[in-house]
Amino acid sequence: MKLSVPSATIIAMAFYGSTSAAFSLGRQNIGRKAVGNAAQIFGATAYLAHGPVAVSAAKNFQTKSFSKATALNMAKEAPFKTWSFDKACDTMEFNDVSSASIAITDDLKTIDNSDLVIIGVYGPKKDEEEDDDEAKKEDEEVSQPTLVGKAKDLDDLLEGALTDLMEENFKNFKHGASAGKATPVLRIFSGDKTKRIMLLGLGSEGKDMEDGFVSKIGSALATQCDTNKKVKTCSIVLPASFPMDETHLPDFSTEFYNTLYSDNRYRTGDNIKIKAEGLETVTIVAEGGVADYAAATTAIETGKALAAGVSLTKDIVNAPHNVLNSESLANVARKIAEESGGTITCTILGKEECEKRGMGAYLGVARGSETEPQFIHMTYTPKSGDVKKKVGIVGKGLLFDTGGYNIKTAMMELMKFDCGGSAAVLGAAKAVGALAPEGVEAHFIIAACENMINDRAMVPSDVLTASNGKTIEIGNTDAEGRLTLADALVYADKEVGCESIIEMSTLTGAIMVSLGKEVCGIFTEDDDLAKDLADVSKVTGEKSWRMPMVKSYNKQLESKIADLNNCGSRYGGSITAALFLQNFVNKKKPFAHIDIAGPVWDDSTGATGFGAKMVTEWISKQGK
Repeated sequence: MKLSVPSATIIAMAFYGSTSAAFSLGRQNIGRKAVGNAAQIFGATAYLAHGPVAVSAAKNFQTKSFSKATALNMAKEAPFKTWSFDKACDTMEFNDVSSASIAITDDLKTIDNSDLVIIGVYGPKKDEEEDDDEAKKEDEEVSQPTLVGKAKDLDDLLEGALTDLMEENFKNFKHGASAGKATPVLRIFSGDKTKRIMLLGLGSEGKDMEDGFVSKIGSALATQCDTNKKVKTCSIVLPASFPMDETHLPDFSTEFYNTLYSDNRYRTGDNIKIKAEGLETVTIVAEGGVADYAAATTAIETGKALAAGVSLTKDIVNAPHNVLNSESLANVARKIAEESGGTITCTILGKEECEKRGMGAYLGVARGSETEPQFIHMTYTPKSGDVKKKVGIVGKGLLFDTGGYNIKTAMMELMKFDCGGSAAVLGAAKAVGALAPEGVEAHFIIAACENMINDRAMVPSDVLTASNGKTIEIGNTDAEGRLTLADALVYADKEVGCESIIEMSTLTGAIMVSLGKEVCGIFTEDDDLAKDLADVSKVTGEKSWRMPMVKSYNKQLESKIADLNNCGSRYGGSITAALFLQNFVNKKKPFAHIDIAGPVWDDSTGATGFGAKMVTEWISKQGK
């Protein structure tokens, strides 16, 4: 690794986003010794000439490239498939997960061949008895940082350049105590060769690992790979105490790929944004080694499969209604089955098959749709054929919700996200098909349609009959999701015979009032199922809270002329919705309603992909 480069010069610069600023090392120059030391750290093979990076826009997604010549034909050919005047769209394109690979090794020489080297460092250990005032005072005082392992080796060979970097950025970085925060980039030039080094905070040393810690580091790594342009290869050096087992690596991998998600299906030209464009390889360099490299590699691939499911969930929720309707959603389900390697089958029930089953609640909503009703049933069967438990996962599939004749007066532009439950269910189906958990048979069920207004749509005061014979008076056409779910739940319970059922939906605005936009509400009377879902929530980082099932609120659902009214009063709306759904599942069967109306959408970034990881983890646990 030794190399003498007498003519080399080393310049350290700090780069903040797109703005660059010279980084002062507090000395006139690093000196000849540091030049020689840098050559020892980065051998001649480490300096790969950076030629122009040419990456096709089609690498991470499917789109079209327009030249001046073809621009004249744009009126004839749209950049994405959508409806025509007379025909609804029958296809929704997927965004591909980033093609960059993640590898893991204990060979520190790997950094020689990396464009970007990220060194993970823990901050100073904090005294647990220290009060807030002492901690605040300590944060304001710039202390001498302590580096260990490879970080110390690099700092010594660069004559303290990394220490200086930490001191000058103490307010933000806090010597590594701010988990996920990074220092500016230190650029090392030798002739025409360049290497970039930065430090990434891992939190305070010795501090109990917080929920989502590993995911946060995976996300921070992806952000730096995107922020630092023209990076093909990146190494992240992590200390021996960093958790790198098969339990934590999937979280790291999932969040890395999730952070690189960008929806370019409906963008053209310069508006297309590819995150970490040109990135090919990320290598985790484990200073303490890894107990089982094969298991670690499998864990990384598990994380990527989960990310693909989350990506699909985002794609579905982000898609506009002129692209996504009941027919195109049914084709998404068919595609998932085709790509599952035979572990998933897909059945679509049409209007006549739904009528034969007496699905009057679902069809009452579907009458207002532009497209025919599509009742989606996907079945996952383990490769071994050994089934210990049969479970059902039902998702609300309202592709757009105008409110019907009780038309919405606010937020209608966001009502494409009313398919968030079905999106999570289909995303989970994609992940489950790839991960192939043993011991469980999973049934994914969606009654897909839209809640629109036309001369056939239901109106307030109509009485519908669900497939279990219950009659329902329509008190409000904007309480339509529970009507579609009623027949889907009866199907999962009676026709399929699922032993345990969970249902996921963007069902009420009331849950957002109760829990805000980051937490979903779980409604169940089964304590064991409630605990399972709470455990799953903690593992996946998708926040949840168990809500009460107040029996006396059933009085709000009484009808003067039918068995039920579909809508209660304005108070306790998320509870009455859950109580309504209980009428369509055997009371002795474990059943949970999960209202994800809050966390399914972020006003800044769009679809969050919420629910896919929770459902996938829950299914995987059922066969154990």
